[in-house]
Amino acid sequence: MSGPLRSKPIGDGHSNLTFLITNGEASVVVRRPPPPPLPPGANDMLREARFLAGLHGTGYPVPEVLATAQEGEVLDVPFYVMSFARGHVVTTSTPEALATPDQRLNIAHSLVDNLARLHLTDYRAAGLDDLGRPEGFNARHLKRMARLVQDAEGNLPADFEAVYDWLAANVPAESGEAVIHNDYRIGNTMISPDAPGRVIAILDWELATLGDPLFDLGYFLSSVPEPGHARTPTEDLGTALLEEGYPGRAELAERYAEQTGADLTHLDWYVTLALWKLAALYEYSRRRGEDEYYLTPGLVDSFLAEARETAGLA
Repeated sequence: MSGPLRSKPIGDGHSNLTFLITNGEASVVVRRPPPPPLPPGANDMLREARFLAGLHGTGYPVPEVLATAQEGEVLDVPFYVMSFARGHVVTTSTPEALATPDQRLNIAHSLVDNLARLHLTDYRAAGLDDLGRPEGFNARHLKRMARLVQDAEGNLPADFEAVYDWLAANVPAESGEAVIHNDYRIGNTMISPDAPGRVIAILDWELATLGDPLFDLGYFLSSVPEPGHARTPTEDLGTALLEEGYPGRAELAERYAEQTGADLTHLDWYVTLALWKLAALYEYSRRRGEDEYYLTPGLVDSFLAEARETAGLA
């Protein structure tokens, strides 16, 4: 790219920063962490870039990594540059060009099919086998999330305890091992600008790891709002899915099972874990007090209420 450059922030995230850089003819996207100091192990841009590069090499719909830079090479933080995908990020409504029941169904099917495709990808052949530990993922992930909200003696807040105890008592064996996105929802995908409705790029890989693929499915389903049901903050970022044509959680899960052959016997456990994890992450962020968004009353409670209901504890 040459000539005068313009930049603007894009995305609705509350962690890493994303900027569109353009000279009026060509555009690229820069992903970088927030300003330092950063917590150890957090906001690992170059790890995220490795997932993108590895998956792009398999033909999976992710942006192409164009360049990476270590801390101090260009900026005071590591960052990477990736290709720009032109399309729609769908959150609260479906764009007019795709706003028919048939096109909404196409989008939903594409969401599920691409999640299934991710979990069927040979991550070893993609060179990603050193980026996580799939064995023992479920119990380890639950304990890791608990540490975010435990006190110095290892005690959880009272409103977190009942769901944690249920999760800990019912940890299923891993259903398999795969690259998991860890934040897979409609708002983290780019949808085609015109019909047919489909996912053209999957974004925001900062939490990606190797683990149990059904956790990704449970998280995705936990982001799908249900008619007449109180919503969590994650569901608020996908209220377009309440429009005519989008299928509900049960149909989405069934399509995933058809694509992968997955046994969904313990699916409620994975959905509950996703909701409880989000409650823990929001509570952790609220305590840090660095982003006013997390100080909004009721955010944590909404996740915990739905987690109790999904676990049958309400």
